[in-house]
Amino acid sequence: MNTAGHSEATVRRGLELTPFRGLRYDPDRVGSLAAVTSPPYDVVVRPDGVHHLQSADPHNIVRLILPEAGTPSARTEQAAGTLRRWLAEGILTADPEPGLYVYEQRDGDGLLQRGVIGALRVSEPSEGVVLPHEDVMPPVVADRAALMRATRTNLEPLLLTYRGDGGTAEVVERTAEKPPLLSTTTEDGFHHRLWSVTDPDDLDRIRTDLAQHQALIADGHHRWATYRLLRAEQSAPSPWDYGLVLLVDTARYPLRVRAIHRLLHGLPVADALAAVEGLFRVRRLEVPLAEALEVLADATCTGNAFLLAGDGAFHLLDHPDPDLLARTIPADRPAAWRSLDATVLHAALLDHVWHIPEDSPAHIAYIHDTAATVAKAERDGGTAVLMHPVREEVVRDLARQGVTMPRKSTSFGPKPASGLVLRALEI
Repeated sequence: MNTAGHSEATVRRGLELTPFRGLRYDPDRVGSLAAVTSPPYDVVVRPDGVHHLQSADPHNIVRLILPEAGTPSARTEQAAGTLRRWLAEGILTADPEPGLYVYEQRDGDGLLQRGVIGALRVSEPSEGVVLPHEDVMPPVVADRAALMRATRTNLEPLLLTYRGDGGTAEVVERTAEKPPLLSTTTEDGFHHRLWSVTDPDDLDRIRTDLAQHQALIADGHHRWATYRLLRAEQSAPSPWDYGLVLLVDTARYPLRVRAIHRLLHGLPVADALAAVEGLFRVRRLEVPLAEALEVLADATCTGNAFLLAGDGAFHLLDHPDPDLLARTIPADRPAAWRSLDATVLHAALLDHVWHIPEDSPAHIAYIHDTAATVAKAERDGGTAVLMHPVREEVVRDLARQGVTMPRKSTSFGPKPASGLVLRALEI
């Protein structure tokens, strides 16, 4: 459904955030709260990353969000069994009364982000309440759905943004002046604090304020699609009507927007460059990574541009052939969508030039960390395609028009740490 001109003030039924009894680690039963947390499941992409988190503490949340048994069914059974055991042993315990949770992240560079964690009513895109901006991959949704069915738990919150600066923000600021439920610093340098909000007046203030707003999915499209799938499976009202989210008011706390890079398995840089000859201008850069990214940023000011890496150097691709774009970019989309770097990459380069299926893990990986993408390409003989981030206002404007961007086009952050609070459907 096209929602052009659909302002937040005119949303018929806005955001409905519901209190729940949070499931949290007992700090006396684990080594440290920092040691049991993890980045979101889709950020922990490398096996060595999973093993590092597992070794940090035997109860690290990665054992639930990324179980490592052999088959898909074995993995979901393993996660469900692990969760049952942790509940029986008191590793995870439910808070005594339902509430919403104020969550704060702070780093050493002055970044401060606060938001509210709760159970959000699941809605369809046609309602214009929760706006997706990227497509999803059905196999990933199926995997997350199997995991949630088996555990009957929302294991980690997805990240939504809205622009309000109203009653919810006031409750958040006032709550953050009180002693927190928990406070910990993770190895990435981020300091995390969590508070519960159980006062009926505060809960009513948040409910009334959020009912006036719509939200953009900043991170967690596959989990939101999973919530929608699981809700659709129910024939009557159920706990699956809601899903765990973190809502951040970007009028108060603007998010960082970063690119998600591509790693092309089995495509050497030399072959990638040979295929684009005559279709893009290509310049070899014998400079460090940081300087190469600056060149990329400058190039994107005047058009589409990408950095290829994997052979010990960086290669800037810019000035795409207009005929190539005319042949490959769908003409029935808004100009802002047609000019996205991700659109050109997927429609022109991946599909028509390199013939790489975007949804095949055997051919392509999506990685957030720039240096890690380059290092893996050099180690494996593949090609890293480095992207420049899209501005948040472009993402939001397209989402309001009902236009989805190519998958994995953006990385909003900081993302909430997994493992600080979970939502069990039966508690």
